[in-house]
Amino acid sequence: MSSKAVRLAARAVIVHKDRLLLVNAWANERSNLLCAPGGGVELGASLTDNLAREVEEETGLTVKVGAPCLVNEFHDPGIGFHQVEVFFRCSIEGSPVIPRSWQDPERIVDRHVWATEAEASKLHIKPDSLISIAFSQTQEISYDPLERIVM
Repeated sequence: MSSKAVRLAARAVIVHKDRLLLVNAWANERSNLLCAPGGGVELGASLTDNLAREVEEETGLTVKVGAPCLVNEFHDPGIGFHQVEVFFRCSIEGSPVIPRSWQDPERIVDRHVWATEAEASKLHIKPDSLISIAFSQTQEISYDPLERIVM
């Protein structure tokens, strides 16, 4: 049993004009895996404040954070990593344009994709349920069970 703490993250489900915003999951083109913008939470700030900050850092967008819609877990048993992510429905405040020159201060996110549901279904996206959650009309919260990290 690993003694490492579980990492908590917040992610944004942003659908604008029937397109879901996705970002690259790994830096330096290590993988074509895409995910929702967001990241690890900092102590002393709420999940929603952390999420708004992460989205701004990764995309330059300002969002209004809404209700949670998904809880996802993933892990890498080889290194004892386990992350729990809480996904929130978000709406854009202001312009939806991400400048080509935008740079993530952490230099991880360097690719932004606005995908329709049909386009997203052809992409390598995690978690598995993200597409169905993003384009669903239900307001229920879902749970995506523990899965291994993939590249």
